[in-house]
Amino acid sequence: MASVIQAGVIPRRDGRICLINSSDGLRWIVPKGHIDEGFTPPEAAAQEAWEEAGLRGTIHPDSVGRYSYRKFGQNYVVELFSMDVSQVEARWPEMSFRRRLWLAPAEAAEVVSIPELARLLLDFAFRIAEPVE
Repeated sequence: MASVIQAGVIPRRDGRICLINSSDGLRWIVPKGHIDEGFTPPEAAAQEAWEEAGLRGTIHPDSVGRYSYRKFGQNYVVELFSMDVSQVEARWPEMSFRRRLWLAPAEAAEVVSIPELARLLLDFAFRIAEPVE
């Protein structure tokens, strides 16, 4: 069975990462979703950040990694991109059932329930903390 490929985003601002609650409200995740026709994966990640978390900013085009999960008997693979958040909107499309939670990267890794995602959050935090030469 082929996996469904999705795009997701690690939104960051002031040293913190924004997580959102899952659609069932039981877990903390990053904004992610299907890649609509005509969208590149980074564009889809930016769209998900807006729809699910009310965030706008600059998406970096290089993937920071992938993680997978199962839902409704289907395998999903999420390609993650980072976003430097420039706007946090008070109103957004999914605000009626999504909450935002801003955490330090290590704290974010502790509260997500998918081990692969937790590792990616920690790896990402380590990479952005390193000086660039």
